[in-house]
Amino acid sequence: MQISKALTAAKILNPTAYKNSRGLTTRRFDSDPYHWNANTVVHILERKEYTGCTVNFKTYTNSIWDKKQRDNPEENWAIFENAHPEIIKPDMFKKVQEIRKQRHRRTRTGKSSMFSGLVYCEDCGAKMRYCTTKDFEKRQDHFVCGNYKSNTGSCSIHFIRAVVLEQLVLNNLQVVISYVTAHENYFRQVMTEKMSLKSAEIVKSAKRKLAQNEKRLAELDHLFIKIYEDNVAAKLSDERFAMMSEQYEDEQATLKSDIISLQAEIAEQERQTENLELFIKKAKKYDGLNELTPYALRELVKAIYVEKPDKSSGKRKQKIRIQYDLVGFIPINELLQAEKQRETA
Repeated sequence: MQISKALTAAKILNPTAYKNSRGLTTRRFDSDPYHWNANTVVHILERKEYTGCTVNFKTYTNSIWDKKQRDNPEENWAIFENAHPEIIKPDMFKKVQEIRKQRHRRTRTGKSSMFSGLVYCEDCGAKMRYCTTKDFEKRQDHFVCGNYKSNTGSCSIHFIRAVVLEQLVLNNLQVVISYVTAHENYFRQVMTEKMSLKSAEIVKSAKRKLAQNEKRLAELDHLFIKIYEDNVAAKLSDERFAMMSEQYEDEQATLKSDIISLQAEIAEQERQTENLELFIKKAKKYDGLNELTPYALRELVKAIYVEKPDKSSGKRKQKIRIQYDLVGFIPINELLQAEKQRETA
């Protein structure tokens, strides 16, 4: 909705008006050529074809007599990569899909935070809610654990002011970016070892689960044949056959969905080297970052975990952990300590 309003305000021709301006015929006519519909923006954001691929079988019909087009599950699509020049980089398209899953509504005050959807409680893992009112000054806006409800929730209060969070994240980004830029080769070496170890464990677990699911899927195919034969031979009633068929079909659908997710996870882990190089490239692009922008935040950060404040010293101190996009958690303190030791050696 925000994008559609911005395009309308900027007087950008909508797709129908643009086609008409190029002499192309359309089925629709818009009285206002600059009016953008939110659904049009959604359709554009979700079009994988803009990454240079061709996508077939996105819809289907039940028969030649039933002409109604129905949406086909994504696992049934046929995707052909590098079919034509890309308009959008695949990594940017992927990032947009992640952001859309984290999308949030503006508060009643009209305010929103660039951190919404990215902040989590370190203790319970719940998302932290953005809290503000029309009377709040910027320094009063804050995030609080979603599981905290005035001492009646399942988690203790995790509270952090938005301006404090912004400064902590900016400081962390500046240190990481500076280190990557100055010590790229050593950073690559350490992160490759770290990511390879973790990746090997994830891939091993995923492949084991994948083999189990594929085996069970094959078993279900045989069971379908068996109950069909029993039904034909009158060894199994129609009612019992219908009930068992429905159970097997539901299990098959779940297994197929899990298999697709596991295959994607394995492929993602096997692209760790490529992901690391892409992260280094992005970090170097932001060398000299002085101000945290929503775009820089979304490009570099996947999640932020807020720890419970420490008041043992008499002052309120709070730490955060940042899960970086593509590479996960970066042991920056260890890297800095190692660098210090190498300089003194």
